[in-house]
Amino acid sequence: MYYILLFCILTILFLFLIAPGKIPQCASAAFLGKNFAHRGLHTQDQKIPENSIKAFKRAVDNGYGIELDVQLSKDAKVVVFHDSSLNRACGVNGNVSDYYFDELKQLPLFGTDEHIPLFEEALACITQETPIIVELKTGQNNRLLCEKVLDILNSYTGTYSIESFNPIIVGWFRKNAPHIFRGQLSASAKVLSGGKFSILCFMLSRLIFNSYARPHFIAFGITGRENIALKICRALGVKSFAWTAHDPSFEKHSDSVIFEYYSPSPAFNSSSSSLTDGNT
Repeated sequence: MYYILLFCILTILFLFLIAPGKIPQCASAAFLGKNFAHRGLHTQDQKIPENSIKAFKRAVDNGYGIELDVQLSKDAKVVVFHDSSLNRACGVNGNVSDYYFDELKQLPLFGTDEHIPLFEEALACITQETPIIVELKTGQNNRLLCEKVLDILNSYTGTYSIESFNPIIVGWFRKNAPHIFRGQLSASAKVLSGGKFSILCFMLSRLIFNSYARPHFIAFGITGRENIALKICRALGVKSFAWTAHDPSFEKHSDSVIFEYYSPSPAFNSSSSSLTDGNT
């Protein structure tokens, strides 16, 4: 009898910890059954670079939603860039947070004529009808990033949501902007930890921090098997976004898909085809 009681208590506790938030009815419709271009509709050879104005315009022209990444420069400007380091995309040592924006905007993205844009510049080239998923990167001043992103979004009349791997960031929006459609990024513990064991990554992969963030959707990495926590969250009503897909098969089991390097239909239940521009 004692073990049954203990099992019931632990089950209730687990359900409490991973339970999602109540989804705002007006917020979710624009995001469901949609394909989102990962870092804009960039090409695999980076001739159209990721997180560039050209990639965002290309996504808009093709009818896709857009996923993009934001973080702070040294002078606290919100810039659109994925990596913390500038080495891969710009061939420069140091992190984004080490440089003022006036310095960052001089750096070519992947050797092209595209440069790191401000968040406001990216929004200005995206139509209001295009849904946007804004990923906030973890940095040295997460609170300031949240405040600045919210201030920018409050002046934007388009359709947007936010997400982050950091549940503290997602939780900040739960407290300060509960009307915004918010998501918790996650993946298998192995992917999150880079193959090393980490109790923190294990807990994040099992969505334990939902108790703080209460996300409306879970954006879960497609590598590895879907774990029991995500299955239970779905049963409890959370929306499931798949990242990063390289073929249309994930549309069958996801509410939305974040994709790259192929050309799906903007909305689900339509035929998909491969890109034919030779840049994938």
